[in-house]
Amino acid sequence: MALSLAKNQTISLEKTTGNGLTKIRMGLGWDPAQKPKPSGGFFSRLLGGGADSDDIDLDASCIMMDGNKSAIDVVMFSQLKSKDGSITHSGDNLTGEGDGDDETIFVDLLKLPSAVKYLVFTVNSFRGQTFNEVENAYCRIVDEQAGSEIARLTLSEKGNHTGVIMAYLTRTADGWDMTAVGRETNGRTARDLASEAAGVLG
Repeated sequence: MALSLAKNQTISLEKTTGNGLTKIRMGLGWDPAQKPKPSGGFFSRLLGGGADSDDIDLDASCIMMDGNKSAIDVVMFSQLKSKDGSITHSGDNLTGEGDGDDETIFVDLLKLPSAVKYLVFTVNSFRGQTFNEVENAYCRIVDEQAGSEIARLTLSEKGNHTGVIMAYLTRTADGWDMTAVGRETNGRTARDLASEAAGVLG
């Protein structure tokens, strides 16, 4: 059974799964917040006055950092693969509609350069939409080979922030640890969050 993580909780992925991981994926999801339907008659509904939500375009990203907490590379909607080929992005989801993960980041741990110490996963709005317009935001890490979910972090907080540092992975002598973060922040892209992301690393 997958673990439900609290903010600032750290787990060993290898100890949790009981085996050595080689490939993982980080799935991130969200829904547009439901808005009250305006009152109105037939013509109001005909003209779209009864719509209950707007599309929410959030962007999931992965910041690759070295032991000095400096960014090496960023995988995001405008760069769907890391320069070394170890990380790929599923592509930009422009609405947040539908069940399941909205965007997915695939990581081949064996292909990661040895200089990579941290992988920081973020979500932000390029359009500047705030998390007052979002609900049911989460991130979950999956053992890609076994197809099983290892752990997830669910966020319920709303606010005027436009981004969240969701979680990060740390390379250790025994494998990889995952730390749930859930820190509210602001920025249009993951590159805007790199400095703050470095500050959350243990």
